[in-house]
Amino acid sequence: MIDWLNIIQIIIIALVVYAFYVSFIKNTSSEKLVRGLFGLGIIWLLSFLLPWMHLYLLGRFLHWIALFLSLALIVIFQPELRKFLALMGNVRGLRNLIHAFKQDVKKSSDKQKAVDEIMKAVLYMSEKHTGALIVFPEDIDDGVIERYGTKIDGIISSELLLTIFFNKTPLHDGAVIIADNEIKYAGAILPVSQNQLQWKYGTRHRAALGMSEASKSTVLVVSEETGDISFAEKGSIKKYDDAKKIKSKLEKLLIK
Repeated sequence: MIDWLNIIQIIIIALVVYAFYVSFIKNTSSEKLVRGLFGLGIIWLLSFLLPWMHLYLLGRFLHWIALFLSLALIVIFQPELRKFLALMGNVRGLRNLIHAFKQDVKKSSDKQKAVDEIMKAVLYMSEKHTGALIVFPEDIDDGVIERYGTKIDGIISSELLLTIFFNKTPLHDGAVIIADNEIKYAGAILPVSQNQLQWKYGTRHRAALGMSEASKSTVLVVSEETGDISFAEKGSIKKYDDAKKIKSKLEKLLIK
């Protein structure tokens, strides 16, 4: 008989561990270490499962390997363990840790909201054939952008993006620069690619491609003629027809 209470507890623990990993570990220098610890956990698990499958010798071998690696980790990371235990014993330090966790969760939530707002604006502009050019630079001060245009420093919202790219506004022909989860600039001028493109690609696509050739930036383009949504990066441009893939791409760019 299935014990649903235990299953629910396991799911909760898994979600807590995953939230901790996303908030504190992912895309940091500690990520490889955590993967190594996960591998060690698998070795420990196998060392208990193999004897149950009557593979006693192999199970014993893995048990000693896991034991040796565990002791080695304690010795290697002894200073870090002392700091962690001292922090756990310090009420103020524990509060700081909880506060930092809450701040990271909030940042992650804000970034997800930014993705949703960009998606809403981009899909609307695609439907209405409103041209748009949005840059996600790796380094906003890399010197590639020819002119930054008007400084915005505004919260990312679909309303603001739609206003900027409305064809009666003076900023609609330039690019929007998004960095640090903000709309930094609007009306920016990008370097134009000199490579041969298909006839259906206009100035926006050439600018997007030029920016991706000259920097590590990723550029989103909405075609005014066709409503197609494309991404330019690493000197190439690709059209995206699936809204889920577009959202996934934006999440990779914004939720790091």
